Amino acid sequence: MSLGLPLVFHPDYSAPLPSTHRFPMVKFRLLHEHLCRAGIARPTQFHAPRRPPIEPILRVHSRDYVERYTDGRLDAREQRRIGLPWSAALAHRTWIAVGGTLRTAELALERGLAINLAGGTHHAFPDYGSGFCIFNDVAIAARALLDRGAVERILILDLDVHQGDGTAWIFREEPRVFTCSMHCQSNFPRIKQASNRDVPLADGLADDDYLRALEALLPDLLAQTQPQLVFYNAGVDPHRGDRLGNLALSDSGLFRREQRVLDACLGAGIPVAAVIGGGYCEDFQELVFRHSLLFRAGRDAWKRHRL
Repeated sequence: MSLGLPLVFHPDYSAPLPSTHRFPMVKFRLLHEHLCRAGIARPTQFHAPRRPPIEPILRVHSRDYVERYTDGRLDAREQRRIGLPWSAALAHRTWIAVGGTLRTAELALERGLAINLAGGTHHAFPDYGSGFCIFNDVAIAARALLDRGAVERILILDLDVHQGDGTAWIFREEPRVFTCSMHCQSNFPRIKQASNRDVPLADGLADDDYLRALEALLPDLLAQTQPQLVFYNAGVDPHRGDRLGNLALSDSGLFRREQRVLDACLGAGIPVAAVIGGGYCEDFQELVFRHSLLFRAGRDAWKRHRL
C-alpha cells in the first residue's frame, strides 16, 4: 500500500501527437517528472490505473460511438469536432485515462483525497467527442460509483475555464449528481448547457474577484448538495498566461483556489477526487508548474486535515 496522498498516473497518459499540434499532450509525463524531481511526491504514492472494462463506459456513452472511436472509424467531421488526430496509441490513452479517474474516485473514498495526473474531459457527450475530449472520464466514474451503490450523492465541481457542457448534459436528469461549473462566459463552448449551477465569469477576471466568487459559492453549494464525494476539475486555464483562457489568475490565485476548494470539502468531511483539467501554454515548464499547484495544495491539505 502506498503512503501519503494517493496519486494516479500511467506512462501512457502522454500519447504521440504531431509536433505542431496545440494540445500539450506531453504535459502529463512532464508533470509526473516534476512532482518527483521537486519532492512534491514520492514514487510510493503513485497508483497505476488499468484499462477499464467497456461496461462502465457504456453507461455514459453509446456503444456505436465507443466502438467506432476505438477502432478508428469516426468520419472526418467527428474527428474535427474532437480536435485530436486518431491513432491506436491515443485510443489506448483515452481508455487508460478513464481507468485513472475511476481509480482516483475509489482511492478518494478509501483515503479522503486522491488526485489523477490527467482527466477532466468534460466536453464529451454520450455519442460524440468535442474540444479535445473523447470519453467523459468524470461522468463515467461518477456513474460507476452510483451503480455500485458506493455513494448516493455526488457533486461535480468544475473550475476549468470552459463550461463542463458534456457533463451537464449527461447528468441533466440525474438527481443524485449535482453539476456546478464556474467558467468564462465568453469562452468555448459557444452554446452552453444548463448545469445545476452555473457561475459565468467576465473576461479578464483576476485573483481577488475570482476568489470572492468562489468563496461566495462554496459554503452554500456544499450545504445544499451534502455530497458523499466531490469530483473536482482543477483546470489551470483560468491563468492569465493561458492561450485559451480569457481570465487573469496568477500562480498565487490558482494556488489559493486549490486551498479553498480542498479545505472547504475536507473540512466538512467530504472526500475529493481531483483531476487536472485543461491548461494550454507553449512553455511546457510553466504549464506543468501551474498544474503542480494542485498537488502542492493537496499535499498540504493531506497533512492539515490528518488524512
